Amino acid sequence: MQKRENNIVDIDEMMNERFGAVGTESRNEFRKEAYSYCVGQLILEARKQEAMTQAELAEKIGANKSYISRIEKGQIEPGASTFLRIIEALGLRFEIVKPMTYALQAHNVSGYLSDVKTPVYGRSAKTEKSKK
Repeated sequence: MQKRENNIVDIDEMMNERFGAVGTESRNEFRKEAYSYCVGQLILEARKQEAMTQAELAEKIGANKSYISRIEKGQIEPGASTFLRIIEALGLRFEIVKPMTYALQAHNVSGYLSDVKTPVYGRSAKTEKSKK
């Protein structure tokens, strides 16, 4: 690993050395493990905020306590339907949304809005342009 002034390390180099280059099997495995861990931590924190035990959450979703424990530790990743049952049991909401840039490109309006300098609320961008 190449160090620069004041012990600053290039994060890309560090990731490549520790987990392999982007696209390699070892790097993909690391990403999968990291993702599982993050999902588990989100569930753990949400469960704690609800003052719910692992056993209570497991009962609500029709699983056992050890299954919830393994999810929270990032050892396993719940399937989509189980994840959605967990979210519901914790009183959370799951939304699927398209990023604004994707929505603009999909409707071919990005060029139309590109010269709008400030956000327009409650009125169309076309109305705002005509006032200038």
